Parts: sequence; structure tokens; C-alpha cells
Amino acid sequence: QVPLVESGGGSVQVGGSLRLACVVSKSTSSIAYIGWFRQPPGKEREAVALISSLGGHVHVPDSLKGRFSISLNDAKDTVYLQMNRLKVEDSATYYCAAGRRFSVRLDDFPYWGQGTQVTVSS
Repeated sequence: QVPLVESGGGSVQVGGSLRLACVVSKSTSSIAYIGWFRQPPGKEREAVALISSLGGHVHVPDSLKGRFSISLNDAKDTVYLQMNRLKVEDSATYYCAAGRRFSVRLDDFPYWGQGTQVTVSS
């Protein structure tokens, strides 16, 4: 198992910012990518950002570029999701996940955190 622990969720007003953190277990030799996904109420879970385990490859969907960014700390054990200019539609449960290849498919990520709630209000 590769435990993942998210933190940093909360409530914020439209236009505000939040930074989520995902601590990844040191036993990451089999992990190639860490991703952030979100699931709004009643909707499917979707990828919002991916980063390779060494930080060399980053992917953010075009729809979120300019507002969301993903980064890795120097120790390579914490992944951050910086969310700026938040909108009501960004409200969701945000999950951190780890997988062995670059993908936006949920089933390519065998390890998941417990999720952290983000609520954006107007």
C-alpha cells in the first residue's frame, strides 16, 4: 500500500485561493505519477492535475490552466495543488491518487487518499 494523506481543504469565497497538500508514503518506488482528482456532488470524478514522481512532467487540463497548478516539494514526498480564482463550480471532494503511469483514467490509479472537501461560495 502507498498511503496518501490529503489536507488543506475548506471553505472559500469566489475568487479566493486554496492550496491542497498530499503526503505520499516513502515507499514510492513503484509510483510514477501522483494526481489530483475531484468529484462534485452527483458527478463523476475527474482529473485536475498530474505530476510525475520526480516532478519532470506536469499535466493540467486546458480548462484549468492558469488557475490550477501542481508541484512537488524538494523531498519528493508532498504534492501540492494550488487553486486560484476559485469558482463555485470548483466545489468538490478533492482526492490525491498515485499510479504507475501517466493517465487521466481513474482505474490507472490504484492508490487513493481519503479526500478533502473544497467549498466555494458566492
